[in-house]
Amino acid sequence: MSPAEARLKEVPSDMTEAEWQQRVNLAACYRLVALYGWDDLVDTHISARVPGPDHHFLINPYGLMFDEITASSLVKVDLHGNQLSESEYSVNPAGFTIHSAIHEVREDAICVLHLHTLDGTAVSSSAEGLLPLNQTAQLVTHDLAYHDYEGIALDHDERPRLQKDLGDHNHMLLRNHGTLTVGRSVASAFERMYHLERACSMQVRTRALGTPVYPVDDTAIGKNTELLANRDRAELRATNLVWPPLLRKLDRELPGYRS
Repeated sequence: MSPAEARLKEVPSDMTEAEWQQRVNLAACYRLVALYGWDDLVDTHISARVPGPDHHFLINPYGLMFDEITASSLVKVDLHGNQLSESEYSVNPAGFTIHSAIHEVREDAICVLHLHTLDGTAVSSSAEGLLPLNQTAQLVTHDLAYHDYEGIALDHDERPRLQKDLGDHNHMLLRNHGTLTVGRSVASAFERMYHLERACSMQVRTRALGTPVYPVDDTAIGKNTELLANRDRAELRATNLVWPPLLRKLDRELPGYRS
């Protein structure tokens, strides 16, 4: 049996191979978030759009820890919040508000990743926000948006403001709340979050030193901004260079997500 035939054999009869592959990648992303210690009990959420003409997307069953999530356990919903796949679990209402808002208007936002980490939330709660203090931060700051806190995101009236604030950016600090990234693949959304989270942690540690920050030359920042403007190159790097070894790491350390 060829590898392609083996993959097809694993696909449930009620879905396409493209949907199943998206489920596998999204389940892997949940497991990686748990592996890196970015999860928050059963809260926070990651979504991925189901390939095809409909704006259906996959999100976590509300009540499973991130290290329990599998490809088959993910819940499929439409932009109105209707669950389109059978599950004993519902969907986090705040998660639906945030993710449906972005999937509705951003055709390129195939994956939306949102976290409540300690350092990410600390920086989002700081008036200065994220600064281009170092090379890692500069992977993010040229493409970073902000959205003011309006309380737990249960009010669908907040969605237009979230959409406007995100615009065409791929990184966002949700003020007093947490971090968010989007990508044309699960891989690119994850890599962007990795850089955003590390940049926040580096800033927290730099500020904790209590000493003046060594300045970065504006010319160097501009040079990096120009270099990083090519989103196609970023997508290829994430999917071809970064994601495959991450899946190998996951298969060694936290397998089971493919079921």
